[in-house]
Amino acid sequence: MSERDFVARLRGLSVKYWGTHPFHLRLHEGSLSRYELRMWAANRWYYQSVLPMKDAAIISNCPVAEVRRQWLGRISYHDGLTEGEGGAHRWLALCEAVGLTREEVLDERHLAPGVRFAVDAYVNFARTKPWVEAVASGLTEMFSGHLMRRRVGDMLARYPWISHADLAYFTNRIDAVNGEGRETLDLVVKYARTRQQQETAVAALSFKCDVLWSMLDAIAGLRETTTVGAAS
Repeated sequence: MSERDFVARLRGLSVKYWGTHPFHLRLHEGSLSRYELRMWAANRWYYQSVLPMKDAAIISNCPVAEVRRQWLGRISYHDGLTEGEGGAHRWLALCEAVGLTREEVLDERHLAPGVRFAVDAYVNFARTKPWVEAVASGLTEMFSGHLMRRRVGDMLARYPWISHADLAYFTNRIDAVNGEGRETLDLVVKYARTRQQQETAVAALSFKCDVLWSMLDAIAGLRETTTVGAAS
């Protein structure tokens, strides 16, 4: 494919992104109950917590030093350089804002099996696939910046017990994810040189969209009477 057609194929997968999932639409319109909002935050935590492991897997599979150096900052962004910093810390603060304790988030007592399965599949994908495919799977970054902006405004307007400070994960991430999306796209275009590599990159991004959609399917299926076991 030409670069233009390749990029168009990748961007065309935006229709599969989880921004249009019914659960996310309800989140933005303000119709989630406090329980549903807590389950969303607790389950999304599992995804947030493994992102550094996913990124470390990409680095371990990549023979290109320039790419490894570029990708390394993603690990420190989520983990922070010291305790109490980073994207993971900011997500835990959001969990507390919606009424969860850190203990119940960290022990994964609310984690839906479907979320665990989807997230673990994503990490395994990064560990076992060629690094260019794993990088391409992260191109959901191209679709997320505008959604984060809208989410901040909608959550502040429709969930009055949540403050702007509670949404620091999103406000801090908006600019970062926009830059990462451009950098990731440039990497994929540069290193997916053959038609087969381009097709596998498109398939990788489609897979990631399926992972995110499956997470929301599992979260939406939780009910207040549902008992979800903690991790063993």
